[in-house]
Parts: sequence; structure tokens; C-alpha cells
Amino acid sequence: MDADISFYLALLGMAVASYACRVGGFLLMGWLTITPRLEAALRAMPIGVMVGIVAPYVAAGRPPEIAGLVTVAVVMKLTRSDIVAAVAGAAVVAIGRRLVGAG
Repeated sequence: MDADISFYLALLGMAVASYACRVGGFLLMGWLTITPRLEAALRAMPIGVMVGIVAPYVAAGRPPEIAGLVTVAVVMKLTRSDIVAAVAGAAVVAIGRRLVGAG
């Protein structure tokens, strides 16, 4: 397997940046007082990230993605587990794309 050195440098850079963001966030949170408002914002952050990832696909208006979004909403309402909802939504999108032949 012959790979370009720039690939490994980019991979190392991404790993370092990811680690720095996690450690930096952890260290900065030590300086803050966790208020109910801050706690609510931190709890809402994963949902905001998921919406940011999913929104462009739903805006395209393809049926598998819309069905996946509906599935996520229903499963989230029933189970209150974002992981279960995300897996269910991804499964519905994958099955839908396979059936429609898109993707």
C-alpha cells in the first residue's frame, strides 16, 4: 500500500485538532458555573449538530431522506434515545436508497 505523505500529515493534523478541541472544551468548562440555562444548551447541542448534518439532505426532498427524518422523530418520541433514533433513521435511509436505487 503506497500512500502519499500528505495524507498521513492531514490525518495526523485532524487527530490533533480533534483532541485539542475535546481537551480545550473540557478545560474551559472547569472555569464555568453550570447553570440550568447552560446545562440546557449543552443538552441541546447534539440535536443541533444532527439537524445541521441532516438538513441539506432533507432539503433535497428525496423520499428516503424524508422517511428517515420521520423515522427519527417517531423513534425519538417513543424511546427518548437519540442513538436508537439515529440508527433507526440511518437504517430507513439505507433501505430506502437501496429500494429506490439512489445513492
